[in-house]
Amino acid sequence: MQIEVVDGRDKGSVMLYALSTCGWCAKTRDLLKSLGVKFSYLYVDKVAQDEQEQVVREIERFNPHLSFPTLVIGNDHVIVGFREDEIRKELA
Repeated sequence: MQIEVVDGRDKGSVMLYALSTCGWCAKTRDLLKSLGVKFSYLYVDKVAQDEQEQVVREIERFNPHLSFPTLVIGNDHVIVGFREDEIRKELA
């Protein structure tokens, strides 16, 4: 599984589940970079076939609809979709 890490200010655990072909996912990733926070991201569509079930189960814990982008801040705050104001509020 290829989890990428973008360095920045440590705001705790920030994980972005995204699709490589999703425009809203790219906007979310770019916003996180512009905020200068450290975060990890995973392109779910690039995960090896034998790991996909595990990744899907992990995402469904936070977002049962399995829609993207899914941003998990800490262990309990989940933002689904590109919600710029909410992301800024949580991470600024």
